[in-house]
Amino acid sequence: MNLRHPPAPLLDAALVGASLADAWVNIDVEEHAAMACALLAAFALVLRRLLPLTAFVLTLPTAVVTNAVFATMAALYTLSSLSRHRTLLAGCALAYAITDFLPWPWSSLQASELAQTHSLVHLTYTLATAAAPVFLGQLVHARRELSLRLDEIFEAREHERLLTAQSILAKERAQLAREMHDVVSHQVSLIAVQAGVLQVGSPDTETKEAAATIRRLSVQTLNELRHMVSVLRASDSRPTELTPQPSLADLQRLVGGSGIEAELETDLSEDLPPAVQRAVYRTVQEALTNVRKHAPGATAKVCIHHRDGAIHTTVSNAAPTRPALPLPSAHHGLIGLRQRAELLGGTIAAGSTADGGYKLHLKLPVQERPTPTRTLEPNNLPRKTPDRPFTVADMPSEPAPE
Repeated sequence: MNLRHPPAPLLDAALVGASLADAWVNIDVEEHAAMACALLAAFALVLRRLLPLTAFVLTLPTAVVTNAVFATMAALYTLSSLSRHRTLLAGCALAYAITDFLPWPWSSLQASELAQTHSLVHLTYTLATAAAPVFLGQLVHARRELSLRLDEIFEAREHERLLTAQSILAKERAQLAREMHDVVSHQVSLIAVQAGVLQVGSPDTETKEAAATIRRLSVQTLNELRHMVSVLRASDSRPTELTPQPSLADLQRLVGGSGIEAELETDLSEDLPPAVQRAVYRTVQEALTNVRKHAPGATAKVCIHHRDGAIHTTVSNAAPTRPALPLPSAHHGLIGLRQRAELLGGTIAAGSTADGGYKLHLKLPVQERPTPTRTLEPNNLPRKTPDRPFTVADMPSEPAPE
């Protein structure tokens, strides 16, 4: 419980109790009319938050006929703390001062008594007593408004900070777009041109096929780079449409165009959730890229099956037949795949095999009815019988490279 701001019902109950105690001290039980006015004033404080003016009016009678004025002062304070109508507050304070100053019954009032010194002192004291809750309530009201204004200023500064950060991010994205366009795109274009020259001018069939693959991949990379540049440049304008995301229907084209001898076996339908399809596609794409980079000459096998309420994707390759070329790498490939799998509640395991090859296994939980198995062999490899799926338990403890 916050001691500085107790619950409203508890505070109202405390005020009602204090008003009843004030009435008990200042009013004789035999005075039924005065006691009724005091009780009315005490229980009127329950309305002081919803109807502050009404509550104050209901507490005035006890200030007229009795000396129990705690309820009236509490109601006047509440009205002042909730209202900015200065004229209304001045009128209410004056009404309370007059009712508290004039004796009851008013018929006993004599004009000569008003000119006496003690009457003027009493009037001054009454006016000060009436002004005190008004000033205190206005102080609380001003403090509350100041707190609200400070909150608004803080929100405005936070919004300004976010706008500044977005502006800096937009400039960085624009600079990155220029670098990608001027440097990366230019170099990839040169690769595509040189590969085209090699494809046309080389008499060797294998060299021509390799050059054609390099040229095709370079052109595809250029298209993706152009789209990424357009997305980066449009960061400060309307949202840019994203290219269609890959799905299971694109796996055959991916495996067939991987540039290595690869076999695809799958029993999945194409009505899986898009996020699962993208995760499977990106996992196969990254695994085949690693085979091409780190295991030259090796054959690969991609097995994707639905079993026990989960999608199991295994990409395995044989041992390389020639040394791998030293290529730049940030070693973030498998890290990104593992993060993507964890977002979908899945796991990824990867490691070397006993024959010098490598295996990567993705497991994603999904509810889907499997369809009959179909085998796609884009590189005309002989049909093979699927091995036992590679599970996390089969993985060695050594860390996985990219």
